[in-house]
Amino acid sequence: MPSPRFEISEIPVSPDHFIGGARVSSTATFEVRSPLDWDWKLGEMARGDALTADAAVTSAVAAFEGWAGLEPKERAQYLHRLADLIDENIDALATVECADMAMLLESLQARVIHRGAENFRSYADLAAGYQGRTWSSKGTDNQVIRMPAGPAVIITPWNAPWLLSTWKLAPALAAGNPVILKPAEWSPLSASMLADLASDADLPPGVLNIVHGFGDEVGAALVADKRVRRISFTGSPETARHIGVAAARNITPFTAELGGKGPLVVFADSDLEAAAKKAAGQFDDSGQVCLAGTRLLVEASVSAEFLEMFHRFTDAHVLGDSRDPRTTISPMIHPDHLARVAGFVDRARDHGDRIVRGGERWKQDGLWYEPTLIEPVANDSEVVQREVFGPVLTYQTFEDETEAIELANSTDYGLSGIVYTGSEERATRVGSAIIAGTVWVNTFLVRDLTAPFGGCGISGIGREGGDYALDFHSDLKTLQISQGSVC
Repeated sequence: MPSPRFEISEIPVSPDHFIGGARVSSTATFEVRSPLDWDWKLGEMARGDALTADAAVTSAVAAFEGWAGLEPKERAQYLHRLADLIDENIDALATVECADMAMLLESLQARVIHRGAENFRSYADLAAGYQGRTWSSKGTDNQVIRMPAGPAVIITPWNAPWLLSTWKLAPALAAGNPVILKPAEWSPLSASMLADLASDADLPPGVLNIVHGFGDEVGAALVADKRVRRISFTGSPETARHIGVAAARNITPFTAELGGKGPLVVFADSDLEAAAKKAAGQFDDSGQVCLAGTRLLVEASVSAEFLEMFHRFTDAHVLGDSRDPRTTISPMIHPDHLARVAGFVDRARDHGDRIVRGGERWKQDGLWYEPTLIEPVANDSEVVQREVFGPVLTYQTFEDETEAIELANSTDYGLSGIVYTGSEERATRVGSAIIAGTVWVNTFLVRDLTAPFGGCGISGIGREGGDYALDFHSDLKTLQISQGSVC
């Protein structure tokens, strides 16, 4: 029996799992509160366990033959219907997502929710238009064919839950794989709404399954199931290690995007005002962005000029309610995460790192933290080497290009990097030298859905995006036919 729905600003949200095309409750629940006001209890969500995981995988297995048996163009029709429904419900989805994880409402309404629709459209069309490589060799005609791999488990983090869920679901479904999605327990609500839209789009039962709960209770059971043939995860390196062990036991292909510690490198020949404005923009979403350039590396000869501009742009930020269009910096997701971020700053202060600005909680009755800039005493300081995932940047200077590259590559992470320079030659030279999955030059967060996305080092395994994601969710077959043997 489905549980009663709760309402957020008069928008109904189901607290239940979505398995086999139906809502499924659990005896145990967990509460979800809003970062906008921690006294605002949004609802009680079903808390899945090993039995829930088994039911979801069983449902996906049962749906696999029928979904995989459709032509890519037929699957694309379902995904286009789903995308259209997303666009028809942007305001409702944005309102709930804002309440659930505090991303700026204006951004959700203008860009983020629609990007979820575009994820489904883009991957549907890319899969439908696939033309496998063909060639002749050694008396044979050869063709590469994509075969749907089987049920896929997708585990998403609490930051940008809508964006990352749709980004991962779309290629898996377009490739012909039924999916079990486990959203983060801190921000599960937009995923629950997606299940309703999938039902309205008439996706066959079991093609999309969503289970709520905690990683060690339901997530661990999902990734350990031998029937699962693909695992896609975004989160911390610590959790990825556990998932990787489970995947290895079953020889299940596994991709992981695991956060970053991106450098933002500013050369003296760059547009300093544009660079400083972009640097101050790294505080957006309270710094809860894995791609952010959190290590400011500035050529020493322009350090004072850059800092003056950076402080001016940072002073223009407005901390406040994410529903207020004047707000530019939202509250953080959870009291535990706020405490984690504050702990990094406190330890940096105790270590002797200089707090250039910020370094304190803003409004003791809320979850905001001041935009903070720290000048470390050494490059091996914890605040330089570990991902803080909050509105905390570090500031270091360099003398020349060689030192800039050395500093940029001096952490274990390698997800992204940003370079500001007025030299085309330097842009190519430094951009190529930085070890990262993506490097932007004189811009940031410009994404092409067909480009590979992922990290180096402890920032991840594998690549998502475009054909890279569709290949991951497929078993690739080479079909070889002897020339002249078939009439």
